Amino acid sequence: MELDRIECVSTVGGEEDEDPEIRNLHHSGLHIHHPLSHHSPQFAASKPSNPIATNIGTATNIVGPAAVAPATSVHDLLECPVCTNSMYPPIHQCHNGHTLCSTCKTRVHNRCPTCRQELGDIRCLALEKVAESLELPCKYYSLGCPEIFPYYSKLKHEALCNFRPYTCPYAGSECSVVGDIPFLVSHLRDDHKVDMHTGCTFNHRYVKSNPREVENATWMLTVFHCFGQYFCLHFEAFQLGMAPVYMAFLRFMGDEADARSYSYSLEVGGNGRKLTWEGTPRSIRDSHRKVRDSHDGLIIQRNMALFFSGGDRKELKLRVTGRIWKEQQNNPDGGVCIPNLCS
Repeated sequence: MELDRIECVSTVGGEEDEDPEIRNLHHSGLHIHHPLSHHSPQFAASKPSNPIATNIGTATNIVGPAAVAPATSVHDLLECPVCTNSMYPPIHQCHNGHTLCSTCKTRVHNRCPTCRQELGDIRCLALEKVAESLELPCKYYSLGCPEIFPYYSKLKHEALCNFRPYTCPYAGSECSVVGDIPFLVSHLRDDHKVDMHTGCTFNHRYVKSNPREVENATWMLTVFHCFGQYFCLHFEAFQLGMAPVYMAFLRFMGDEADARSYSYSLEVGGNGRKLTWEGTPRSIRDSHRKVRDSHDGLIIQRNMALFFSGGDRKELKLRVTGRIWKEQQNNPDGGVCIPNLCS
């Protein structure tokens, strides 16, 4: 069956390019490749080395400062032999004294992974008491986190630690790459071939033939660099209940607290009508799916999108314009984005 042709034409600063750039669509797991646009010199630098291994999630035993070094051997005793993560109550043991965590107890079918004896329901209360007395460094100590926590507070902190790596924000395929922001920007550019633009205003045209057959579809991600930060613009089609819709939203490449310092607007229209959206970009700490499912962005019903497209309503042609600005609460003139000065 012939695939639908989906294009995205992108211009920056509100002006159209003479030669429309065609963007990639990841549609139903298929990759349709089109020529890529020229990248800004801003992104021409060589790819920095990634200070974070892509399997960082498994590196739980980070040795901390010298002050906590004596606890390291005890920490090893609290490492589950199956998953290698730290064990938390209930800690189970077999008749021979071998221990493992409660999660892995079901994985090994109630058999000790060390001696193969039946585990039963024996708790290792002594080891649980030892765990309560420990203070250990955050597992992201090697990435810059200086914090030390009681054993049972450590997990809660690590789930929210500002030094934990970011997940790749690309939504067109499953990508398990993690790293800091400079590394992910290079990864998006070099590995996912996303469009990179400098500036705080944009004017995009999204095109799809045969829009009556709406299925989950994601247009190529665009990354913007302005105010010394990076932002990801998403646009896609999906089913909202029984109704097919199109949605555009912006994500901030950084933590949520920093994301709240910025705002953005999106506008789409045609035939004398328009829809506008204004909001705060979501951090890439929130997954693409979480943002989409929360409907936190500009949502366009298919009938309205076809009305905006004009013509015989047989092809989707949506023009989405937008602007990013920085909130300056102490400046009465703040929040104004001046073209060519906001980067």
